[in-house]
Amino acid sequence: MSETGDREPERLARVALGSLGEPGDPRMASLVAQLGAVAVHDHLARERDPGHGMLADVALRLAATQPARDLEQADRDGIRFVVPGDDEWPARLDDLMSAGLLHGRGGPPLGLWVKGPLRLDELEESVAVVGSRSATYQGSSAASEIAARVARAGYTVISGAAFGIDHAAHRGALAAAGRTVAVLACGVDRSYPKAHHKLLEHLGETTAVVSELGPGRSPTPSRFLTRNRLIAALARGTVVVEAAIRSGALNTATWASRLHRPLMGVPGAVNAAQSEGVHQLLRTGAATLVTNGEEVLEMLGPSGEHLATRRRARSRPRDDLPERQRLVLEAVPLHSPAGSDAISRTAGVGLLETQSTLNRLQAGGFVEHTPRGWVINDDEGAHSAAKSREVPTIDP
Repeated sequence: MSETGDREPERLARVALGSLGEPGDPRMASLVAQLGAVAVHDHLARERDPGHGMLADVALRLAATQPARDLEQADRDGIRFVVPGDDEWPARLDDLMSAGLLHGRGGPPLGLWVKGPLRLDELEESVAVVGSRSATYQGSSAASEIAARVARAGYTVISGAAFGIDHAAHRGALAAAGRTVAVLACGVDRSYPKAHHKLLEHLGETTAVVSELGPGRSPTPSRFLTRNRLIAALARGTVVVEAAIRSGALNTATWASRLHRPLMGVPGAVNAAQSEGVHQLLRTGAATLVTNGEEVLEMLGPSGEHLATRRRARSRPRDDLPERQRLVLEAVPLHSPAGSDAISRTAGVGLLETQSTLNRLQAGGFVEHTPRGWVINDDEGAHSAAKSREVPTIDP
């Protein structure tokens, strides 16, 4: 646990109140802000007529809560519950009180469950990198490069551990030997998505996995949207890489704007559905256009501390490939494995040449062969140091 003694009644009250309903309940946030968690808890516990009165819909459930037991079990599992007033409570979260509501949800969390050694007050210098789950190769590469660059500059990368851009951001930071934190829409003892179990386990051992939902709580669609406000509030600025018009990443972007935090967008292909939401942010002036980590640092640095310098176009490993190999590489999918025959048709290259080219690309670390077919090797999208560092991989 974070602290004991005279903080314990407050902590117990917040654990109990947090287990009564959904996170981001504006009624609960307002009452706790006005009266204090202990007073709200005690009022509900004394409610004589649960059919009427303050938050009557949750009063009956209060008797079933066991916050002391929950905290003890969490402590045994290496999980702590951080609340306002604790030394490590991130003050930025308090800005959510004046940020309004989205989809009927908002306000600061009652507390945050944290698994991992990184203190939340160490997130003062942090950047959120979010985007589409159905990321393209180019989008994943951009997210990895940005995450790696800001991590090398000392920023912690915050994201949501989802497929696509989130995963690329986490891996980019790790490849740069930097710090990255996952904010979940479920309990920190749950691996969601399951395919990212090793990644989340690694973060829980080295940095932090964070959630306002208690251990054992499952993810739901509404909880992802509610979670997004925490990602935006914890970070000094937010970068959106690939987001469709109805993407959850745009929800995060809206929270960043309401919190008056720097909001940045990475443009994609003009006809790419994955980037329509980002292009809308850029077109309306809600976000500033960035294309690499240096430009993100320029936006975040005080008085231009990290001003981007003029530079020649960066050479990526794939740029050095012969044209025929690049054709085959561009035809290899990022997530859904494809057979060599399908890749051959997409690339417009003969099957035998495609098969031999895929073998050469595999030897170079560009692609990998799975039981279901060929896919892009995730490490190829990160900066060049990724090749020489041990980075947690997605579970098969």
